[in-house]
Amino acid sequence: MGLDSLAMGLVIALVQLVIGLALAMGSVYLGLKMFDKLTEGTDEMAELKKGNVAIAILLGAIIFSIANVVESGVSNLTQSIVPGLSFMQVMAALVIGAANLVIGLVLAVLSIYIAVNVLDKITVGIDEFKELRKGNVAVAIMMAAVLFAVSFVIKGAVAGMAAALSPQAVAAAFGWA
Repeated sequence: MGLDSLAMGLVIALVQLVIGLALAMGSVYLGLKMFDKLTEGTDEMAELKKGNVAIAILLGAIIFSIANVVESGVSNLTQSIVPGLSFMQVMAALVIGAANLVIGLVLAVLSIYIAVNVLDKITVGIDEFKELRKGNVAVAIMMAAVLFAVSFVIKGAVAGMAAALSPQAVAAAFGWA
């Protein structure tokens, strides 16, 4: 029985790793697409090839900010798959974890979009994206700091939401436990 438990634990760990990796790469993809939407008129890849550090800083900040918010959802999703749960509890955990993750992704993207637009309104006289195309690193760092701050606050909200909807509580509420 000990080897069976060990094997099951290893399989679960591998599943958690694969899910986490897929979701991390999805966050990177989402970050790239979001940056493309925010910087219409700018060929980001061409700017990166030219060595535009400002564009790279902001792109990295967007990817990091999305990943920061999504991390708690990914963690809850992968940690909910544990040995000893019934099939229905595992299914409930996956559905709830996926729902929390989707909500986290939506909140991350929406909050970053709002933060960039509010920042644009606050910084009268500065066209941030024009400055980024010129390679203005100071503007990129300021924008990155705003995105990081927003992502930490949103991460707390997403973690609180995930904690309120534990898979075990939902499974018990539906009689699956």
